[in-house]
Amino acid sequence: MAARRGEVTAWAMYDFACSAFNTIVVTFIFSRFYADAIVGDPVTGGIYWTRAVNVSAVIVALVTPFLGAVADLAGRKKLFLGILSVQSILFTILLFWSGPGDAIQAAIIFVIANVGFEAAQVFYNSLLLDITDRDTIGRVSGFGWGLGYIGGLIALAIVLVMIRTLPEEDLFNYRSIVLLVAVWYAVFMLPLFLRVREGPPQAAAMSATAYARLGFKQMAGTLGHLRTYREAGKLMLARLVYNDGITTIFVMASIFAGAAFGMPVEEFLVLGIVINLAAGIGAYAFGFVDDRIGGKRTILITLVVLSAVTITAGLTRSIAVFWVAGIVLGIMVGPNQSASRSLLARMVPEQKQGEFFGFYAFSGKLSSVLGPLTYGLVLGATESHRAAVGSVTAFFVVGLLLLLTVDEREGMAAALRLEDAPPLAGDAS
Repeated sequence: MAARRGEVTAWAMYDFACSAFNTIVVTFIFSRFYADAIVGDPVTGGIYWTRAVNVSAVIVALVTPFLGAVADLAGRKKLFLGILSVQSILFTILLFWSGPGDAIQAAIIFVIANVGFEAAQVFYNSLLLDITDRDTIGRVSGFGWGLGYIGGLIALAIVLVMIRTLPEEDLFNYRSIVLLVAVWYAVFMLPLFLRVREGPPQAAAMSATAYARLGFKQMAGTLGHLRTYREAGKLMLARLVYNDGITTIFVMASIFAGAAFGMPVEEFLVLGIVINLAAGIGAYAFGFVDDRIGGKRTILITLVVLSAVTITAGLTRSIAVFWVAGIVLGIMVGPNQSASRSLLARMVPEQKQGEFFGFYAFSGKLSSVLGPLTYGLVLGATESHRAAVGSVTAFFVVGLLLLLTVDEREGMAAALRLEDAPPLAGDAS
């Protein structure tokens, strides 16, 4: 048990590590710096930023199902995780040299860094059943998300000090934050690679070309048997839609706060710290709720609250109400993402975790296309961030309706049956 707890903590430290990229680069700081300083206009910058997120999402959606299948076969989830993490870290460092007028350069570098970060999540998530079981997966997933938000909180606090104390010449105090992100990511991801043991490969050692062929065959086999994995498929469809709303909120939060409320970067940083604290508490606490009432009910609760919060944030003119909405959003987002991850893991046979989390990333990245794209189109047509944020609620409502069709018990029962069954026709395993 002590060894298992050590592996769980080491696994969750990756969430702590990569949260700096998601929190500082994607959500709270660099996105705003890109729009206001690099592009020089919050509307044009907001449109450019959504396009960069769209491009990286399409790339991740295309490659991760295949990479997940290959990683399952080769038993090399940690190898893929390491390569993609290093890609994200190296290109994050390159963002340091982006300044006013470098909009295209910065966007391209961000796309490559974000592809590494997002694709790495496939292999990180697929390690869940290597360190826990279906009875405790909700709280372990929640622990990871919670630790991630705590990491983001601490990183944001350090960034706030950096912005206030480092030289302002050539925007050095803002540009240097990406160096913190890179170091943070590199250092705190190490425990996972040192402690976590992944499951054995599902195929004998072979050449990279042979693994690639088998990976495509494995992926095609799963696509051909989606009826067998019907409930997992319905979950991923629902998540594709409701994750649209979550992705858009986080991608555009900083730009929206500046454009709609005139909130200074430093004040938004403080709000970001509070939101991350709320999200960490919510993710950890709801992990126990997830194990008790199930992932589906947990997600439904969050979607109802997120719909109300988004409407409130778009309509209010009060900065105090916006603060409250942000805190409630933080409390709900952590459990939503954690429960989505644990629910899919419960519905998928252990030998297909990497592959299905590749499809999970595929659905998530499609939503990273549709949500920001919709926001950008509405923003371009109306030049109003308040009008654009109104589109987010629709994604939560439609996602909720789709989630109601998922039979959680049947999905879990099917996964257990398939773990002990012989391979389906067309499977490579």
